[in-house]
Amino acid sequence: MHDLVDGPRLAEVYLEAVKSRFRYIKDLAERALAQVDDDALAWSPGGESNSITVLIKHLSGNMVSRWTDFLTSDGEKPDRDRDAEFAEERLPRQELMARWERGWRALFATLDALRLGDLLRTVSIRGEPHTVIDAIERQLFHTSYHVGQIVYLAKARAGERWQSLTIPRKR
Repeated sequence: MHDLVDGPRLAEVYLEAVKSRFRYIKDLAERALAQVDDDALAWSPGGESNSITVLIKHLSGNMVSRWTDFLTSDGEKPDRDRDAEFAEERLPRQELMARWERGWRALFATLDALRLGDLLRTVSIRGEPHTVIDAIERQLFHTSYHVGQIVYLAKARAGERWQSLTIPRKR
């Protein structure tokens, strides 16, 4: 059992756990994306549903905005065009994945730089105050939500070719 009473150790354990969860959901999405062709990236079931392309643009835009100058500026940067993230468009996979990586780099660089004293600091997201811990948890939830959508869309497009990302049924 970890000695969780020690503040610096608790911060270290928490930040490593969070980074591990983020790495897992990033990997999950990437393994799903590897199972679909480029046409599947721009497909959506219709209506108000988003395509994988839109979800990646949105996640990247969100992460870059939230995690750039995380401790010193509002998480909703004035130059972010959130509405443009939801515009359907065809992007080459390479460009889409470059955006994906840019968002993740911003997130992991900030998480790697955080220390014990930072976790209870207050940051602003859309003008609302959040502890750093709450901002991290909020991002973890938001990212997991959209990665679940990416996996669902990829699975729908892959059909019978789909290879389970976790424990397959009946095993």
